[in-house]
Amino acid sequence: MTILVTGATGTVGRRVVEQLLERGEHVRAVTRDPARAEFPAGVDVVRGDLADPASLESALEGVTGLHLITFDGGLFAPLTTGEELMELARAAGVRRVTVLNGGGDTPMETAVRGSGLAWTVVMPVEFMANALEWAPDIKAEGVVREPFVGRLSAMVHESDIGSVAATALTEDGHGGQVYLITGPQALTVGDKVAAIAAARGQEIELVELTEDEALTGWRAKGMPEDVIAFLIEVYRDTPPEGKTVIDTVEKVTGRPARTFAQWAGENAEFFRP
Repeated sequence: MTILVTGATGTVGRRVVEQLLERGEHVRAVTRDPARAEFPAGVDVVRGDLADPASLESALEGVTGLHLITFDGGLFAPLTTGEELMELARAAGVRRVTVLNGGGDTPMETAVRGSGLAWTVVMPVEFMANALEWAPDIKAEGVVREPFVGRLSAMVHESDIGSVAATALTEDGHGGQVYLITGPQALTVGDKVAAIAAARGQEIELVELTEDEALTGWRAKGMPEDVIAFLIEVYRDTPPEGKTVIDTVEKVTGRPARTFAQWAGENAEFFRP
């Protein structure tokens, strides 16, 4: 069977492709620019745009499983083409659909839930890959500057998100499920910095910023005010689901979730001078 992955060049989409390949599935990856996409051998790369459902009509031929995202890749605007896409999916004979939750209610997720297909919502907490934001300062100065360094995060490895999605796309029993996905540990900023330091083989200094210092720095970088407000809210008082470890990965995939130390080891090169 063929699985169609949209958002295939994204942080999670690439891991969905990777995990499907590991399961021996035939993968068709959708991207706006196939010439610039880099995928392993055997992946069928096709041009398409979720904002233009007609562009996916031929890509859906012979597809039994479909992975979707909820936001436009360019400006991160919520996609409003879900109903049209679901109509095309049903006509093509798609059986299973996964959708990566966009952090709240979105038109795409609403359409998927009402599609009549075997849908699964994949709802990860913070990505371990977010730690790559520290890479420039670590490489240049050996330092991480963050506010609220005692905050906890049960951050999840992107491969585990991909593995949960791949399982739901290829096995029965996951229809109608909303899978909240976490890593195996709730970590402080200090815990994460220590793991990266161990992985790269060099110490890293952790400097705690005041809230005002963080606001000033984010604004100087041009960060939008709504994003700043969101960060302050979740950093100051992380919601329970963001810091509570649950065993979704093991229940769905049959193996334990990957640790942040493992992620740091896999990505140590990005943190070395």
